[in-house]
Amino acid sequence: MSSWLQPQWPTHPQVRSVFTTRDGGHSQPPYGSLNLGDHVGDDPAAVQANRQTLARTLAAHPVFLQQVHGWNVVTLQADTPDGLVADACITATPGVVCTAMVADCLPVLLTHKHGGVVAAAHAGWRGLLGRDGFGVLEAVFDAFCHFPDAQWAGNAPDQIAQDLQVWLGPCIGPQAFEVGPEVREAFSSTCPLGVDPAQVLACFTPSVGDRYWADLPQLARLRWRALGVSALYGNDGSAEWCTVSRESLFFSHRRDSRSLGSTGRQAAGIWLD
Repeated sequence: MSSWLQPQWPTHPQVRSVFTTRDGGHSQPPYGSLNLGDHVGDDPAAVQANRQTLARTLAAHPVFLQQVHGWNVVTLQADTPDGLVADACITATPGVVCTAMVADCLPVLLTHKHGGVVAAAHAGWRGLLGRDGFGVLEAVFDAFCHFPDAQWAGNAPDQIAQDLQVWLGPCIGPQAFEVGPEVREAFSSTCPLGVDPAQVLACFTPSVGDRYWADLPQLARLRWRALGVSALYGNDGSAEWCTVSRESLFFSHRRDSRSLGSTGRQAAGIWLD
């Protein structure tokens, strides 16, 4: 589809990636039109038609997770069904699309500069935060480092990190993501090793009263850099990446659920050709 985003990053020729928009589907408002979420109240037949449209367009098989704002990672095979409870997935099987559905949360795609393995993660603030400094990004990185039979098997994590490539997709922007002081405190008090609490606090700027504007993509970038990953592409927190402000292009839970009662889901996908 012409409005779908093609991530701009220097991946191996074997690696394909995409980020869908609202365009090209069968759903009626407030899910119009390419809603890929089967858990938001949309007509199941429309959702299935939309998912079939995605599969035909990609000429590949997207696998949709049941995302719960956690940090479980599953390995996808050719016969993996939809609906596994996880917020990240990884595969070395060609034609199987690691898929992360979002409507304000941050989609994250991950691969190695030599190809061979790809992964996707759904990173809302809860999944990004995790527990004791270990969240969905640390979990998918760990899965990548220990993927069976990968060409980097046996290498130290810091060596593997040097060759990883990460793309951050559209999400709620720092000019729209208002949170309470408890979220700011949770991030600053449970920093992973290598993350400076002062840099974390800088991701929160004062709003009204005791509220703050939170920079979700920058929080993610801090986590990746702490893991040793420097090849970071995509969402830099600027307005063009904000799902809330670009209403004609993106679904937004925070924007649409208030006025329309619900909204759809777009998806980031990555696969091996």
